[in-house]
Amino acid sequence: MSKIIFKKTFLLSIIIINIIGIFSIVPTKATNTYTIRNTKKKDRLELIRERGVLWVCSSNDIPISFTDPKTNEFSGIDADILKEVAKRIGINKVEIKSVTPFSNLIDCLNTNADIDIIANGMYVTEDRKKEVLFTNIWYKESEAVLIPKVSRINSKEDLKNAVIGALEGTSFLELAENWKKDNLVKDVVIYNDQNTLLCAVNEGKINAAITNSIVSTYLLSKDSKLYLKILSPYEPETLGKIAAAVRKSDISLAKAINKEIDNMKKDKTLMEILDKYGLDESYFVPIKDSDAYATFYR
Repeated sequence: MSKIIFKKTFLLSIIIINIIGIFSIVPTKATNTYTIRNTKKKDRLELIRERGVLWVCSSNDIPISFTDPKTNEFSGIDADILKEVAKRIGINKVEIKSVTPFSNLIDCLNTNADIDIIANGMYVTEDRKKEVLFTNIWYKESEAVLIPKVSRINSKEDLKNAVIGALEGTSFLELAENWKKDNLVKDVVIYNDQNTLLCAVNEGKINAAITNSIVSTYLLSKDSKLYLKILSPYEPETLGKIAAAVRKSDISLAKAINKEIDNMKKDKTLMEILDKYGLDESYFVPIKDSDAYATFYR
C-alpha cells in the first residue's frame, strides 16, 4: 500500500511542476507579451551622465593633463579642452581617476573599467588606432631637443656623439632609436616620466632629451631650476596630431565628443584654450583635417 501511495504522490508532484512551468511562460492579458528581464548593458556615455563625472587616465604631464598641486584641479591644455567638451554634453565634472606612465595609458584604458578616456597629448598613429578609438583631432605639435644651456651641441649633427633620453611609449623614442640605428646619436636612454627625463639632462646624466615641444617650451618658461634650452636651429621630424582616446566599443561617447570639438573649432573656443597656453594658429587643426581616421602626421 505504501508503494502505491508513494507512486501517486510522485506523479502528483510531477504534474504540479509541469503546470507551474506552463503558467510561467503564458503571456499576461495586460501586455500580451512575455516577461523578459532587461539585461542590456548600459552605454558608457549613459553611465558617465548618470555618474556626473568623466574619469580620465593621465600621466600627469604639465602643461598637458595634470592635477594642479595648488588647486587640486584637473588642469592643462587637454584638461581644459575636455572640461569644455564635458560641459557641453551634460557632464559637470572631469577628474583624473588614475595616473600612470605614458607608455601604460592605452593599457589603463582597456583594462580599467573605471576609466572613460585618456587625454594626455597623445599622437594619433596607425599602431595606436588598432587598440583605441581616437576622437577628432584637437591640435598638432612636434618634438623638441633639449640640451644644457652650456653645451657643445649646437645642431643635430653634433648629436652624433651624444647620449639622448626619451620617454617610453612615445613617438619621440621611436625617432631617437631610429637615429641610433642610423648612427646619428651614440646611445638612447629610456625614461618613464617627464620629470626624471628633464632632470637627467639638467644633471648631466645624459647629453640631450627629445620630447614634446609644448611641454619643453612651457616648462622652460616657468621653471628657473632647469638650466636647459631648446636646440636651435632644428627642423622637427615627428609632426603629430593630438587627440583623446576611448575604447573601441564606446562609439557614442566618441561621437558626442567629436561633435563638440567641431563646434569648439567653429566658435573659436578651442583656439582660445590653445592661446591661453601660448600656442598660436600653427597648432590649430581645421575641421576638414581633424578626422583621426582619415588623416594624420607620423
